[in-house]
Amino acid sequence: MDLVFRRSYVGPLKAAIFDWAGTTVDYGCFAPAVVFQEVYKKHGVDISMAQAREPMGAAKRLHIKMISQMETIAAAWQAAHGSPCSEADIDVMYQEFIPMQLKCILDYNDLIPGTNECMHLLRNRGMKIGATTGYNGAMMKAVADDAKLRGYEPDLSVCADDVPAGRPSPWMAIKAAMELEVYPFEAIVKVGDTVPDIDEGVNGGMWSVGVVTSGNEIGMTPQEIRMADPCAFKAKHAKASLKLAQAGAHYVIDSIADLMPVIDDINARLARGEKP
Repeated sequence: MDLVFRRSYVGPLKAAIFDWAGTTVDYGCFAPAVVFQEVYKKHGVDISMAQAREPMGAAKRLHIKMISQMETIAAAWQAAHGSPCSEADIDVMYQEFIPMQLKCILDYNDLIPGTNECMHLLRNRGMKIGATTGYNGAMMKAVADDAKLRGYEPDLSVCADDVPAGRPSPWMAIKAAMELEVYPFEAIVKVGDTVPDIDEGVNGGMWSVGVVTSGNEIGMTPQEIRMADPCAFKAKHAKASLKLAQAGAHYVIDSIADLMPVIDDINARLARGEKP
């Protein structure tokens, strides 16, 4: 008889790794999106908010490049400049993006409701808290210093420029796990509001939780949500939830305030020997 033996981790979750904008701060993920629009407008190309949001979660230079590769944007750039958008153009826009982002980033840095309460509950269970982001080091410092004043301070943050490649690769989450000294990776849950966030967790062998209502896929403030047509919002929510689920999210929740029941369910699955 042919037999295969598999070792299974059956303990509880040891760490949670969170995205920043749209997950723990900046409800609706506005800070990066508005600046992408401004950068392209400066170069004579208008992009919609939806186009600015589409690659969200990627490192910011890559995000700018991915926008430039959209068919309508590429055509608009060609018309405005007489040539395709080049790597040199991407570099110029990224260097312009940095001070523009730093100038407005704290205008959108309010904590998403439930963040501090969730962190308190996680720490009471002995879990460590990490964070990853598409922001560079200077942007991350501004965001993290301000968040600390508001009561939120993860054990560490990893930026896209700290690793060989940002999302969708798992390197930021893996670096966070290494610095937190947490393993196996199935003892970690990654929480974020974009498809690259989901990819980061799944590609790292971690549980992956998608955040919908407070995040980039909905892209609305709480006030806008309250004023929205209920049927239209329900359809938008369903579409966003499906997108994250199809990307591989093990769970999809509205906001960080809804995370603890997911933690309980993952712990029950781990106790049964399940893996992500």
